[in-house]
Amino acid sequence: MQRRKFIELGALTAPGMLLSADMLGKTTIFSGADTLRFGIIGTGSRGKGLMSLFNKLPGAEIIACCDIIPFRLEEGLGVAGKKATGYSDYRKFLENKDIDCVIISTPFSEHGTMAVDALESGKHVYCEKTMAKGNEATRKLTNAVRASDKIFQVGYQYHSSRLYVHVADMIRNGELGEIAAIECQWNRNNNWRREVPDPKWERLINWRMYREYSGGLVAELCSHQMDFVNWILDDHPGKMMGTGSIDYWKDGRETYDNVHLICEYSKGVKATFTCLTTNSLGDYKIKVLGKDATITLDYSKAWIYPENVRYREKGNVDGVSGATVKWAEDKGYPIEVEHKDPTLQALLDFTNNIKNNTTPAANIEAGARASYMVQMSLDAMDNETIESWKDDYNL
Repeated sequence: MQRRKFIELGALTAPGMLLSADMLGKTTIFSGADTLRFGIIGTGSRGKGLMSLFNKLPGAEIIACCDIIPFRLEEGLGVAGKKATGYSDYRKFLENKDIDCVIISTPFSEHGTMAVDALESGKHVYCEKTMAKGNEATRKLTNAVRASDKIFQVGYQYHSSRLYVHVADMIRNGELGEIAAIECQWNRNNNWRREVPDPKWERLINWRMYREYSGGLVAELCSHQMDFVNWILDDHPGKMMGTGSIDYWKDGRETYDNVHLICEYSKGVKATFTCLTTNSLGDYKIKVLGKDATITLDYSKAWIYPENVRYREKGNVDGVSGATVKWAEDKGYPIEVEHKDPTLQALLDFTNNIKNNTTPAANIEAGARASYMVQMSLDAMDNETIESWKDDYNL
């Protein structure tokens, strides 16, 4: 890294240096005065979590909830409040003309169809990731979004994180030099299973375990990091290979509990994606390795490690005079940016996009690219093949 660039970078990211909202651009909540009326389809754990954040959004209210599991719907209505109407049929829900915007937080298999129907009913749509299951559903939804004048945003909330946006800008502006590789992991040590009050609800509550509804770890976890890599490289994968299996949780599940993927992008960058359910060391992590520096990210923090540069402070380490004192927290220089919870910020951004008629950062292009990449990954693991990006995936 050139000395001048490193000095500029050090001034920006030195410990204790906090970037203000003014430096990053302030968030305008609304340009209009009207309240946006939301309805949510899917009131399971994620849906209820999203609804709890709505209580922090000025100028927005939840007026309808929909779920086919009765007690889930009741729980959702409890979170939404007294003004909300409950539905068990999402088509009846979409007939409600008072609903301006729809949040889709259902099993993965339903995203594509529900999002198309919501757009065609004249609603703005926030669709949780991965946005559609399979290539055909992805194409249909892409065409529907392009034919609509409504706002469509995918639930890749890190596109809204002011920290992640800042890091993406650093990378794309060349602060790390030429990127050689990106390493991603999202490891947990649990069975990913929900409690079921009655066996008849098993497949609907634990839908992540069953291929009819789910893309497993790749669609539910890895896709967030796939989206980030696509974003910072402004590229799509050229080739994808990988392996997945059910190694530990022999409980009737159909989706893998141990996933390892290798991706080669069209410009040569290699990226890996790992997801375990039997070891949580490191939890969620992204490492971007460049010629001049490396950046690591977790859920809410980031650090930069310049190549061949250390703090000037020297000390006596292990009896060796002049040895370099450890970096802060052994994690290089922290990159400190003022930012909100990414999901809350994503919902704020969605309301802003509707009010201002602006295109979301996590738009149909980002969503489709990640959706095709998820399907490539699943095909590569299931068929033990090397999957290539196809021309008809291009947007």
